[in-house]
Amino acid sequence: MIAIGEIAPDFTLPRSDADPEVAPLSLSALRGGWVVLYFYPKADTPGCTTEALDFTRLAPDFAAAKATVLGISKDAPAKQGKFCAKHALGVAMLSDEASDTCEAYGVWGEKSMYGKTFLGITRATYLIDPEGRVAEIWPKVKVAGHAEEVLAAIRARG
Repeated sequence: MIAIGEIAPDFTLPRSDADPEVAPLSLSALRGGWVVLYFYPKADTPGCTTEALDFTRLAPDFAAAKATVLGISKDAPAKQGKFCAKHALGVAMLSDEASDTCEAYGVWGEKSMYGKTFLGITRATYLIDPEGRVAEIWPKVKVAGHAEEVLAAIRARG
């Protein structure tokens, strides 16, 4: 598990095919500003949709705070593209089909629901500071109010 204060693992991932910036995105390219990495289990499911819409609603506020918001799941870029188009999402969605980034951040692992055990992504968020260090971690996110909480954490740090 990554700890607060450590350098965030770099990655280069493809964007959703709905993103006008089609080139893959690297975390290291965003140094100098805040980065919100939020990991979500599956595109176009109720909780993931609510979370993406909350970050989209606050996108202008994150931009004013010099923060880039990135959603990451194992969904293919085409599936994420449909998700983005269907809900008019305004944050970048990245595809980690191989789950390398999810594993590096400790969000890929065993989960259980309704008595069944399976592998999946734990909903978690990492706040990366302008120098590339992990500033805060929300390891088990509850969707309601989460985007606001992340924005408040950035604002509190100036």
